[in-house]
Amino acid sequence: GVTRLLLTRIPFFREIIVSSFACDSCSWSNTEIQSAGRIQEQGVRYTLAVTSRQDMNREVVKTDCATARIPELDFEIPAFTQKGVLTTIEGIIDRAVAGLEQDQPVRRATDEEVANKIEDFIGKLKQLKEVQSPFTFILDDPSGNSFVENPHAPQRDEALAVTRYRRSLEQAALLGLELDEKPADSTEDLRNEVLQFNTNCPECNAPASTNMKLVQIPHFKEVIIMATNCDSCGHRTNEVKSGGAIEPQGTRITLRITDPSDMTRDILKSETCSVEIPELEFELGMGALGGKFTTLEGLLKDIRELVERNPFTLGDSSTPSKTEKLQEFIGKLQEVKGKTSAHFIMDDPAGNSYLQNVYAPEEDPELRVERYERTFEQNEDLGLNDMRTEGYEQEGAPGR
Repeated sequence: GVTRLLLTRIPFFREIIVSSFACDSCSWSNTEIQSAGRIQEQGVRYTLAVTSRQDMNREVVKTDCATARIPELDFEIPAFTQKGVLTTIEGIIDRAVAGLEQDQPVRRATDEEVANKIEDFIGKLKQLKEVQSPFTFILDDPSGNSFVENPHAPQRDEALAVTRYRRSLEQAALLGLELDEKPADSTEDLRNEVLQFNTNCPECNAPASTNMKLVQIPHFKEVIIMATNCDSCGHRTNEVKSGGAIEPQGTRITLRITDPSDMTRDILKSETCSVEIPELEFELGMGALGGKFTTLEGLLKDIRELVERNPFTLGDSSTPSKTEKLQEFIGKLQEVKGKTSAHFIMDDPAGNSYLQNVYAPEEDPELRVERYERTFEQNEDLGLNDMRTEGYEQEGAPGR
């Protein structure tokens, strides 16, 4: 036979995969559904008061891990006894009737009393389809991927109650999830969450918000990325802070730029890092441009904008000679972007800067990373000479 797959979206719900199988030899056909999304954070329970024939036509997505119940008949379809299906309330009852009738001939031959009881129960199920009296239909899915149609959407349906709940350990085990009984580590939650705090725009001083996220850089360490976006003036800025301590040694990273693809290398430039391009006789001091997490091309673009915004090269403060030198430097900076071989050097006494090794974990022939002992002056700039991390409690106790 042939199985056809269709990726579709149910309005006010989510995407599902509908699979349909048909056999030309025996004319047998079957339709199943699978959720196209992940298991939801919470389980869901739909409680529908069926009062009319129109309610029997409501669409239902029932996954294989969902349980369907009709309390008035003490009837239940347990989880994992049926494949996932896209049907209606009436269709679920028809499937239940077909399943019960399937083994009736065998039951009549072996245990007629049981067969008669099941026959009576099947008659009660068929009577439900006529809705001669109201009944309750409950669909409980711990995965959160089942659905009962609300024909009044987006307005509220008075006959339909939707309840979200936290899964139990047994339900999580049935879904193949591992849940730790210990309380969640708040530190891990913060690592996966984007934090937001209020601030003011550095350009127009209007109220703005800053987003902060802890990011793990492969083959390096954790950093904190902060981004501010002002809705009033459109100003956008981002800054990077090191998420770890100052390293025991300083780091000097030298990259020989030989190919335009080098411009796409990721760069983490901390606030304590200085940048040097010997071929252009250019040096960017520690603290300039702040912390940046960008690419090599992005950093060169920021350097160009920093040079162009120099107030002594603009307006009445500029001179023809300074302007010519500025344009000459910008031209050479443009040539560095893959057209001219040059060396790009990052010197960070704190050891918190990074330049991507595209051959990782193998050696990069164009990249050299050197570790060195900091000088007294460098430790002084970093505030390490007067920093005491051990023994300060004993010294401070007598003076209290």
